[in-house]
Amino acid sequence: MTSQHEYSVRITIGELSLDGILGLPSGPRGAVVFAHGSGSGRLSPRNNFVARHLQQDGLATLLLDLLTEAEADDRRNVFDIDLLADRLLLAKGWLEAEPRTNDLSIGYFGASTGAGAALQAAARDPSSIKAVVSRGGRPDLAEFYLPSVTAPTLLIVGGHDEPVIEMNQAAYDLLTCEKKLVLVHGATHLFEEPGTLEQVAEQASRWFVRYLT
Repeated sequence: MTSQHEYSVRITIGELSLDGILGLPSGPRGAVVFAHGSGSGRLSPRNNFVARHLQQDGLATLLLDLLTEAEADDRRNVFDIDLLADRLLLAKGWLEAEPRTNDLSIGYFGASTGAGAALQAAARDPSSIKAVVSRGGRPDLAEFYLPSVTAPTLLIVGGHDEPVIEMNQAAYDLLTCEKKLVLVHGATHLFEEPGTLEQVAEQASRWFVRYLT
């Protein structure tokens, strides 16, 4: 098992400051930025669970509040995919400039609405982006950008998350990159059923290790 450390970080651009947690294993082989969904942030227990799994497999992770506290109070911002994608691109730029991560390939892990933001960001600026993973995501929110995504993309959906399955199947058809759609048997939207989040973490880690390293 790889030893790892977590550091509180702040990404500041002009008046904007975003708080994050940088997880660094020893000798990282790639870096993954997390895009949370529905107003969740860097303290999301599900995303932290996945992040620690990735760290154990040698990947650096950046969990970031994509919205400031004031912005998060306006629910419309949670669904502003353009804004969330802008913030992911800021995070990517920060990783590319940060001495501890500036030589690493980068991936995006998007959950729920965050998956739409991750795919839009990957299409808008594909440099350094080598993989995207969506968990219970809404890739349909990036519909216009999907044909332009070049990074290998893994869509993970709960087997009992019926409306989201259909959204992901439609998005899968629009993707022209290397792609895979995985249904996790017995899982609903939040992967709260025993063992299902572990399956997400394992699938995501295999995908990122394959393409980031």
